[in-house]
Amino acid sequence: MRKHFPERTIQRLLLYYRYLNFMLQQGTKMISSRGLADLLEIMDSQVRKDLSYFGKLGKRGAGYDILELRNKIAEILGIKSKKNICIVGMGNLGSALSAYKGFEELGFNISLVFDVSEQKVGHKIKGQICSNYSDLLKLIKENSIKIAILTVPANSAQETALALEKSGIKAILNFTPVKLTLSKAVKIRNVDLALELKTLSFFTED
Repeated sequence: MRKHFPERTIQRLLLYYRYLNFMLQQGTKMISSRGLADLLEIMDSQVRKDLSYFGKLGKRGAGYDILELRNKIAEILGIKSKKNICIVGMGNLGSALSAYKGFEELGFNISLVFDVSEQKVGHKIKGQICSNYSDLLKLIKENSIKIAILTVPANSAQETALALEKSGIKAILNFTPVKLTLSKAVKIRNVDLALELKTLSFFTED
């Protein structure tokens, strides 16, 4: 059933969740669809459409109870139920991501990290014991992990992605600049930090 929801709707739900959390911390108790829309710079009709997928969540004329809506979105997104994920490639980026606390806030637990370097395998990196890449297939299956973060060098990205699919991984957050070729059973999200930075840079030029 989850697969039938528009991806952009799920992305906006995550933003709603973050904004609602912030407003709760500020002591705000109610918000209208227009209020949420203004925060995301979208139409209030889009907010109502997004939330309508999950039943009647607000009251006409009164808006949304922020605590109730925040908790409902958390339930929809499964934020309260922890999901184990892994990171493959413990260079500078992989190490930084393993220490990122934002994953915990959205219900993710980094339970495994992998590398091929003898200087890293068996040692703690940002609090995580680094496992040997050669054990990837066995450990991912044993821990029933379905989501992986890929931060390996570009020349080994495709090979590693294929190994991840073989191990049972169903979704990959790809930080490499390589277009991965996998079966349709694996969902891929590409994050190219250098490309994003260059795009921003373009708009700073006089």
